[in-house]
Amino acid sequence: MTRIKVAVIGSGNIGTDLMFKVLRLSSTLEMAAMVGIDPASDGLARARRHDVAAIDTGVDGLIASPDFADIEIVFDATSAKAHEANAAKLAPYGKRLIDLTPAAIGPYVVPPVNLDQHLDADNVNMVTCGGQATIPVVAAIRSVTPVPYAEIVASIASRSAGPGTRANIDEFTETTSAAIEKVGGAARGKAIIILNPAEPPLIMRDTVLALVGDADHDAIRQSVAEMVERVAAYVPGYRLKQEVQFRKLEPDEPIHTLLPDGWTDPVTHQVTVFLEVEGAAHYLPAYAGNLDIMTSAALRVAESVAARTKEPHA
Repeated sequence: MTRIKVAVIGSGNIGTDLMFKVLRLSSTLEMAAMVGIDPASDGLARARRHDVAAIDTGVDGLIASPDFADIEIVFDATSAKAHEANAAKLAPYGKRLIDLTPAAIGPYVVPPVNLDQHLDADNVNMVTCGGQATIPVVAAIRSVTPVPYAEIVASIASRSAGPGTRANIDEFTETTSAAIEKVGGAARGKAIIILNPAEPPLIMRDTVLALVGDADHDAIRQSVAEMVERVAAYVPGYRLKQEVQFRKLEPDEPIHTLLPDGWTDPVTHQVTVFLEVEGAAHYLPAYAGNLDIMTSAALRVAESVAARTKEPHA
């Protein structure tokens, strides 16, 4: 079977992990090029050792490469600012872009929630690691009952946060908060990221807090459990840390500051979901679940796009 050729821009932690996922896990994608700007980067060195074209002159070098015409999908694992420039340069060539930065030029995509809606988009955005881990849970709760407010806290090992992640903290919170609303379905969303300096490093942990009315608790538990299974199908280390928790709100709790303007329906309970994400250790150690869930989600999108490309009507 002919495989779809792909390139990865960004030879850092995320890009390198993604390269190994394509090489080791995918039967539909062919790793054609790894692109960076540092000739001495570990990602480019590893690409050369695996007979992948290593381009150290950035997106301009990719466009000038002899195999560029055959590449159909380009992953961008750089930074939000860099992706804006890369997307503009690639726009005339009709490539499908999968953006692993918080640039959010294209529609947000969280595979188990809305992938089917955006398979034909030219540029899809993978939100953030925290978004990929928590938005499915927000959507699962929203499928049972309205969610006027959802807040997520993503805690990742400091060691797993490279320069790109650290440079994009503001974009992380803004993009994740927006996607909690647009994809997760919450009327109002908030996101917090914590870089945990603990040694030895801890695996990624995420907390979802959602305010709801008098909903069916068993239905929420079942919906969340089913969603966790769907995510774990492509991120094996994704799991519930404990059972979904419910707390009845006190009448005098100042939740009005959290609710969107004009919200009038009763809000009676807080739902709390604790998650953890253990990485597959394709490149970095298992504590880097934040990398694993981003690259696994991006791979899922690319393989779905490739399958659609091969359909007779495509």
